[in-house]
Amino acid sequence: MNNVTTTNIAQFGWRERKLAAELLLASCEQGFPDDFYDDGVEIMFNTHSGNVFFTNSEFQVCMMNGSELEMWYSTPYSGHEGFAEDLRDKLDETWNAEDVEYLRNTGIIDEDVYDEWFGNTEEDSDED
Repeated sequence: MNNVTTTNIAQFGWRERKLAAELLLASCEQGFPDDFYDDGVEIMFNTHSGNVFFTNSEFQVCMMNGSELEMWYSTPYSGHEGFAEDLRDKLDETWNAEDVEYLRNTGIIDEDVYDEWFGNTEEDSDED
């Protein structure tokens, strides 16, 4: 196996096939996450991480987070990865502004967190 990722089920091990089955069942019972486009959807296996997930024609990813099918995000500048909750927990002052804006635009963080990160507070705007 030379590729990091594959959609060839023959290259999935038994564990990965069971994870793929869980994904299919969850997609039937829960549907895809609201912001996951259902165009060109495939099940993919990352041979380095062991993750099995859905991907689509927009290169979005969703996978199981416990018993829930959730979006898996990757920030555009630094490549921070995780579920929404993971990224909110990881956010600190060392992050690139472009990545923080991405979190806001995807709804992972709200305007208050965004403004606080950039140092824009209501007190600041009252002084103007």
